[in-house]
Amino acid sequence: MLAITLHLLAAVIWVGGMFFAYMALRPAAGTLEPSVHLTLWSLTFKRFFPWVWVSAITLFATGFFLIKLYGGMGAVGSHVHIMLLIAIIMMLMFMHVFFAPYKRLGRAVAKQDWQAAAKDLNQIRILIFFNLSLGLITTIIGSAGQYYLLS
Repeated sequence: MLAITLHLLAAVIWVGGMFFAYMALRPAAGTLEPSVHLTLWSLTFKRFFPWVWVSAITLFATGFFLIKLYGGMGAVGSHVHIMLLIAIIMMLMFMHVFFAPYKRLGRAVAKQDWQAAAKDLNQIRILIFFNLSLGLITTIIGSAGQYYLLS
């Protein structure tokens, strides 16, 4: 079914992107000079965040479509309710990152204010860690939640 396929691809893109950024790019970029390091992150987010927007919209659209298809919120298992709650938290956290520290990071990099940019990047790093953790938990719940007596 197309909705399930799009739902899974959107989750992989968002959570996989956070995993790559946190576990691979962050340690590698940490070896660079601050001006290069912070510029790299600013440019990386500029390319990744549009994909997060598309993924989040796709996840919510396909998720609500599937819930309706399976009979509504009263008919789906508790694992779906938990998944939806975590998705809302993740989206709100991403929106905060996008509209606050990411915007400040871009302005600080443009002004070459490396101290301010580093502060903003650190805030983004912490929030991405929490969002990645929630994304991994949601992946487990989405794929195996019904087997953990959450249905």
